Amino acid sequence: MSVAVLIGVHDGLVLAADSASTLSISASPGIAPGGNFVANVYDNANKIFNLVKGAPIGCITFGSGNIGNASIGTLIKDLRKKLTDTPAEMGFNAEEYTMEGVAKILAKFLGDECQNIEQPLRLNTNVGFLLGGYSKPRALGESWSVEVQKGVAQPPKKLRQDYEVGMHWGGATEVLQRIVMGFSPHLFKVLAAVTQPQQNPEVLAAQLGPLIVAQLQAPIVFAPMPIQDVIDLARFLVHSAIMFQRFTPGPNIVGGPIEIAAITKHENFKWISRKHYYDQPLNKEPIHVISDRRD
Repeated sequence: MSVAVLIGVHDGLVLAADSASTLSISASPGIAPGGNFVANVYDNANKIFNLVKGAPIGCITFGSGNIGNASIGTLIKDLRKKLTDTPAEMGFNAEEYTMEGVAKILAKFLGDECQNIEQPLRLNTNVGFLLGGYSKPRALGESWSVEVQKGVAQPPKKLRQDYEVGMHWGGATEVLQRIVMGFSPHLFKVLAAVTQPQQNPEVLAAQLGPLIVAQLQAPIVFAPMPIQDVIDLARFLVHSAIMFQRFTPGPNIVGGPIEIAAITKHENFKWISRKHYYDQPLNKEPIHVISDRRD
């Protein structure tokens, strides 16, 4: 499981995520009544990506960590290579593009990858993406979501208007809803169970949700917030989700290092916090020196 946070203000966007990846294994009914059990949780998964190198476009993934035998991280880097090496074939123009177009390219790519795997695996593939960036040319950042449900890519959704500011999240985010919205997402199931006669939780959510949000939502994201403060807020939210998961029963399906990236109009995509599986001093970029010395 994961926790993914995307916050947009007028100065830019911030993406933050944990690094946990859960390994679930199917078991016989005698071992695990639900059919699956958590065999391990790894703490070094990559979930944030610069979708086009050098461009103000980034995304966070949550949900399934792979499509077939390929990890989401590898697949997104495959897509990035295609957008860099053969952009015309992908319908992408680095000099003029929209975030809606980028979201559609991502959705189609994921859908095509799902079609390449066997149906049982495909039906168990549920992946979410929060996509943030700047259309070119546009003055304000945009927030989009792309989802794969049971192996089928859904149409991209724009999460807010460009002039609006806001926060969006995905994955194991109960504590985020409690902190920001003021109530647990399980509230309406509880209310439905105690009503006479018993009501539909979805109906109660539609009826009472807007009223509760209007009264309890914490106003913590504002248009003029500096990017550094947005970074601090994103880090706080992901850290809270990690600690909440740590102290509740069950495996720590949210955890590991916190990764953060910021996207602004002029600085493009910049890493704020990032883990490396290699020692950086041992993997320096090669420096090519051209000498005009003549012997």
